[in-house]
Amino acid sequence: MRRLSLLTVFLLLVLSCKKPNDAQLNTGIWRAELKVTDDEVLPFNFKLSNDKTKGYHMEVYNASEVIAIDDIVTRADSILIKMKVFEGYISGKFTDSTITGSFVKESLDRVVPFTAVFGVENRFDDETPATANVSGIWETEFSPDTPDSYMAKGLFSQQGNVVTGTFRTTTGDYRYLEGIMNGDSLKLSAFDGAHAFLFTAKVTDSSLAGTFYSGNHFEEPFVGIRNKDFELPDEDTLTFLKEGYDQLVFSFPDAEGTLVSLEDEMFKDKVVIVQIMGTWCPNCLDETKFFVDYIKKNGNEDLQFVALAFEYAKTKEAAFTGIKRLKERIGVPYPILLAQYGTSNKARAQEKLPMLNHVLSYPTSIFLDKKGKVRKIHTGFNGPATGDAFVAFKKEFNAFVNTLLEE
Repeated sequence: MRRLSLLTVFLLLVLSCKKPNDAQLNTGIWRAELKVTDDEVLPFNFKLSNDKTKGYHMEVYNASEVIAIDDIVTRADSILIKMKVFEGYISGKFTDSTITGSFVKESLDRVVPFTAVFGVENRFDDETPATANVSGIWETEFSPDTPDSYMAKGLFSQQGNVVTGTFRTTTGDYRYLEGIMNGDSLKLSAFDGAHAFLFTAKVTDSSLAGTFYSGNHFEEPFVGIRNKDFELPDEDTLTFLKEGYDQLVFSFPDAEGTLVSLEDEMFKDKVVIVQIMGTWCPNCLDETKFFVDYIKKNGNEDLQFVALAFEYAKTKEAAFTGIKRLKERIGVPYPILLAQYGTSNKARAQEKLPMLNHVLSYPTSIFLDKKGKVRKIHTGFNGPATGDAFVAFKKEFNAFVNTLLEE
């Protein structure tokens, strides 16, 4: 951690002390690569623009997802790119057509080598025509035959050799994945400013087998078979109140240090949705955006949201900085309380909410009726990348909340 903190201090000194020169980054399409192993790189594309008054800004592309980043600082030949919501940043040196540096997440002591080249539009190098087609639904097992095994539902569409889709799990989806089928070799990637995902696999008509890489700190095998009828367990059945408990109870501080609980006046006689989340979590960001949009379109004085943040930031101050950044950037109108900092460990989180059988996923949403009774607990979040699953979730969410409000 000390190494990363010193890196940040050094970079800030470089950016603040050196006088600007005439170096300019080329505007247009770039291809970036994160080095996840000695043999594998995770590519993604971005478009760089330069506004005379606002400076550089970029758009990162993952399939149909576009991530806007407007916090970019250059001094001399140094560059610092800070993510919009998440704590990660890219720092390095640049010429007009190259960037060389690192993607850094200080709280987790993670550094991933980063390079980018101007003018390359292909995400992956296209060398061989596709000899397999991955379109369809795949029953997938990650870390098979181990205690850490878990199931996923692969959802993919292939046009020529271009592949898009995602993996759904009981805890959320693996983002907007985009890649190619090169012969019988599948490669998919996503970079959202928090997570860097790479999937590689060999594909036949009925099976796939490959490796999932998360940054340069984690990898695991996965296998899959075609199964158009495969479904994951019902997300409303995975998390529940343990026997002997009949209500949700918590008391956590807000940014002003005031302890907030469900006994407070703001929750009295209201339908309450409690969001278990983290500001570091892309699926939580998707859910937060959905909640913010829902409130804008369906504001109701009898409905109150509150979020419980479980942060891996090392200090309370850093955790609240992340919370403040999320609230300001996304326009979150409801309280976000700090439930835990220093780790996002789910077992530790469950200790803070002992009435739950477990905290299986960030996010998890708990629905309380006007009398304070827990009516449903929804594990995970089917985000926009899941397509029809996201549409179905929105429809079910609206219907259930309306039912509670009408009681």
